[in-house]
Amino acid sequence: MTDELAAEVRDALAVDAEGFNDRALADADVVKDELAAGTFDNHQAIIGLEYEFYAVADGRWAASNDGDVYGLMRVPRRLLEHVGFEKELGLHNAEMTTNPQPLNASGLHAQESEVRAQLRAALQCTSAEGIRLVSDGLWTIPPAGETAEEYLTNSVDDDGVRIATNMSGSVRYHAMANGPRVPDTVMLDAPHVSLPADTVMPESLISSIQPHFQVAHAADLPTYFNYALRIAGPLLALGVNSPFFPPDLYDDVGAQQILADGHAENRIHVFESVLNTADAEKVRFPQDLNTVEDAVDRVADDATIVPMPVPRGDRFDDNFATLRRKHGTYWRWIRPVFDGASRSSANARIEFRPLPAQPTVRDSMAFQATFAGLMKSLPRREHPVVNQSWSTARENFYAAMRSGLDSRQRWICNDGVETIDQEAIYDDIFAHAIDGLTASGCSKSTAETYVEPLRHRVKTQMTPASWKVTQVRDHLTDGTDFATAVAEMQRAYIKEQRETLLDESFLAWE
Repeated sequence: MTDELAAEVRDALAVDAEGFNDRALADADVVKDELAAGTFDNHQAIIGLEYEFYAVADGRWAASNDGDVYGLMRVPRRLLEHVGFEKELGLHNAEMTTNPQPLNASGLHAQESEVRAQLRAALQCTSAEGIRLVSDGLWTIPPAGETAEEYLTNSVDDDGVRIATNMSGSVRYHAMANGPRVPDTVMLDAPHVSLPADTVMPESLISSIQPHFQVAHAADLPTYFNYALRIAGPLLALGVNSPFFPPDLYDDVGAQQILADGHAENRIHVFESVLNTADAEKVRFPQDLNTVEDAVDRVADDATIVPMPVPRGDRFDDNFATLRRKHGTYWRWIRPVFDGASRSSANARIEFRPLPAQPTVRDSMAFQATFAGLMKSLPRREHPVVNQSWSTARENFYAAMRSGLDSRQRWICNDGVETIDQEAIYDDIFAHAIDGLTASGCSKSTAETYVEPLRHRVKTQMTPASWKVTQVRDHLTDGTDFATAVAEMQRAYIKEQRETLLDESFLAWE
């Protein structure tokens, strides 16, 4: 199996990079011609969601009296296919993608129902195998009998091709670790964590939700995109959910130093440090857009990591298949997408990537609905926050990564005056989210129901990350060592989620 995969990786890496880039540039011209022709325009906004999970031992594989309870589990590929989920980077990862729906009351309901239906069926199937899917930002308990460092760094060399032992058998993933732009050693770098690895496997620590918003008129995409940059910090501050790494990855500095210097959303560190290189900053907070054509050019001009062969089929977007392939490694925290299986389904959309996976489905839907409502309302109302400087929007994002709701976000309210008053900021944000949802056909009560889990986080000053930190601090106060405190916190998180994932929200965890 390894020999066959390594051979496929060699074939992929043999593709001429210059020719690949030339084809991507030609594809960009195709997309721009279709944009000018109105092919990517639609009569309404469309929403979608990507939702990532990781798997843990539950039931017959979990010994109730040892430290491996809810340890990470590899998901059999046949099981993943059976439950209709897609493979992600690590063997423990699984991803659900919803069918796109119109942004209206029925479309939002359909999104939520689809997530619940797919996830309920998946949980039933995986439970029979002693596995549970977890919605979380970053796993902390490694597989039984392994350290996190071993799981993330184990690899074999097959005649010069490095194959990560616990990475999904995807040529693209393994080619990413062997391309000419990838250094021999990548470094996971975060406060008091520095893990060298010879593949990109450490990226599999993290899981996310990614709401999509398809714009009605493609030429307007830059306006929506620039608003999305301004809401990234405030929404991330509400959603932070990865304050801890597996304890064996930390330097020997002591629990109190880790807590003092720790960040609320380490998922940002993982993605940026593992996938950025000295000459290719692939993961970053993107610049404002001026025109929709600029969005296409950014993808085409982005540094090529994996110049893989791209088959051309009969789909509409096969006319720019190389550009689509290149987009797969265009890792920005907010990014534009152009695709569609047919001319009638061709679309231009925004993929919003700052958010970690959340404690419950309702929390995830709260973010999807709030994001969609803001995308609907802010441009329509010509909200003045779009005039906030890009540098401030970027600092908001990284401040939220560091400190969550304590990050002193800066926002421009309707009066055009910038404020750091948290109550004023979120009152304005939630009011516009509700405005966008009601303008899309939701009743006021339905819109309020979607937003309520996030409003409650502001009221209580409790995010998933701060809940985790409180749990760990309490265990440390009781005399527990740091590694055990993190493990106990993680078990408590999963136990709470077992009772609330499908039908309740994070509100019920208090």
